[in-house]
Order: sequence, then C-alpha cells, then structure tokens
Amino acid sequence: MESPSPDAPKPQHPSAPLKKPRDRDFLLHLEAYLARRDGVDKLLKISRYASKIIIASSALHPDEPLLGRLKSFESSVGLSRKAFRLGKFVQDVNSLRASHFGSGQDAALAALAYGGEGIYYFVEQFVWLAKSGLIDKRLLPNLQKISAWTEFVGYIGSISLKIRDLRGIREDEAWLESSIEIASSRGIGHKEEDERLRKLREKKLMKRLSILQDLADGLMALADIRDGNGRFSGPLLLSSAGLLSALISTHKNWISC
Repeated sequence: MESPSPDAPKPQHPSAPLKKPRDRDFLLHLEAYLARRDGVDKLLKISRYASKIIIASSALHPDEPLLGRLKSFESSVGLSRKAFRLGKFVQDVNSLRASHFGSGQDAALAALAYGGEGIYYFVEQFVWLAKSGLIDKRLLPNLQKISAWTEFVGYIGSISLKIRDLRGIREDEAWLESSIEIASSRGIGHKEEDERLRKLREKKLMKRLSILQDLADGLMALADIRDGNGRFSGPLLLSSAGLLSALISTHKNWISC
C-alpha cells in the first residue's frame, strides 16, 4: 500500500526562480532511484500487484503450477515490502513538526494526514514482526485492523491537503495567464512567464495524479477495513488499483530523484 505522502510545501509562487531541469545519464539516474527506499519498494509493489492481477483474472487454470508459484511470490513480496517500512514513521513525525499552519483547519488536516500515516507505519512494523513469526500471530488481526483504519484516515487528510494545494496552483496559474495576456496586449515578451506556466501545469498534473493515487490506495485500505466484503472489493479491481498506485508512485519517485 502506498503512503498518503501529503505535500507539505505550498505551491511555488509564479515570481519564484525556476530550477533548470537536470540532464542525467540513465544508468546514474537508475542508480539514484534504486538507492531510495521508496524506489525499490515501488518496484516490488508493481511486481506484487501485477501478479495479483494475473491470479485474480483466472487467466491460469487452478491446477497450473505457475499459479501456485505466483501466489507464493505475491505473498513473499508483500511481506518483504513491510520490511521497507521500518522506522518510516519518523518521516511523518518530522513532516508534522516542520508544517506551518495557516489555520486550525490546516492543523487538523495535517494531523489527519501525517498522524494517520505515521501511526500506520508504526503499527506495520509489528504486523511484519507477527507475520515473520517473531511475535504472537494471535495479535495479527487486531494489528491489521488498526493499521487499515489509520491508513484510511491518513488518506482522507492527504487528499484534503492536496485538493487545497491544487486550488493554490490554479490561482497561481490564473495569475500567470493574466500576466501573459497583459504582456501580449502591450507587445512585451513573456518567454519566462510561458516557461513558468508550463512548469506550473506540470505540477498541477502531478498533484492530480497524486490524488488519484491516494484514492486508489484508499480504496484498498477501505477493503481491508471491511475484510474484503462489500462493493468495490473485488480482487481484480483492488489489484488494478494497487498497480495504478504503484505506477504513479514510481513515476513521481523517478522524476524527483
């Protein structure tokens, strides 16, 4: 499952200087990506949910040996991914400490997003220990229920924060479009403003993809809360949501490193 990963920094003001894109050798870029905890984790997530889609699609006969190997692989990767979450809750503690709240609503949303995600990652450490056999497996059902609920709460806060940030991006976009229009009417060059607008639209697209990712992961968290029952809890739908989330997250991590 993908973390809510709310974006703490506010959208860059149109007048702020732009950073030039970095030209990087592909293998050096790949090395930097794989050196990240999230980089490897998302590749594992892609492989896991791709396997789950094959399993859920009934493309393989129940007696096919490959089906059993895929189920074993999927289960093993799921457990391996939990090891990547050891200590990850600390980043949420630091993000919450570094947040600047403009209002009580901002503080509440940040507490939901970072607090929910942080508790989720903290509890997931014990889920991993239970599944690996180090602590009593009888604790597992309660731990998984707490994990699912806190993850779901984190997504509610994360999506709310990102929608708020998206409004700010749209305001900056409208400001830039107005400036370009005025400059054009006066015969003044606006090459720099055009570049800023392009960057801002890219940022808006990434924010929308991030919201879509949270919705996909939130759907899976809701299914965990309901123990896989109810509407929108079909294995193929949830597996597809997991793969979509993994691909979006992989793209975000790739362009950010």
